[in-house]
Amino acid sequence: MRVLLARQRVHADFVTRIEALSGQDILACYQCGKCSAGCPAVWQMDLLPSQVIRYIQLGLEDEVLRSEACWICASCLACNARCPKGIRIAEVMEALRQIALRQNCDRLVVAQLSDAEREDVPPIALISSLRKYTA
Repeated sequence: MRVLLARQRVHADFVTRIEALSGQDILACYQCGKCSAGCPAVWQMDLLPSQVIRYIQLGLEDEVLRSEACWICASCLACNARCPKGIRIAEVMEALRQIALRQNCDRLVVAQLSDAEREDVPPIALISSLRKYTA
């Protein structure tokens, strides 16, 4: 009963949205850090994958959505393979990207790029920056 009450208290709207979009049980994570240890892109992230999960658990929505971590994630699935609880962290990162895009939180404003900069941007980045307008 005590665990149920604690889960209801922690299970804020943000956690519920992330779980609905990702299909993952965020509160199952016990912060072992294996996801962060196996991530090949972790050296570029401002928050480690385990920290992203912890911030979500704590309901720190603004901090997580302002983070660059979900945009740096390459979805290589190394974290998914290493998680002892079976949490698919790549899906959680995608859920964060979806929420950010739905809130119009742009990381790249294509109209403000010069022609030279646009030539250097990978096509998938341009497509992703416009994805929110197609849904």
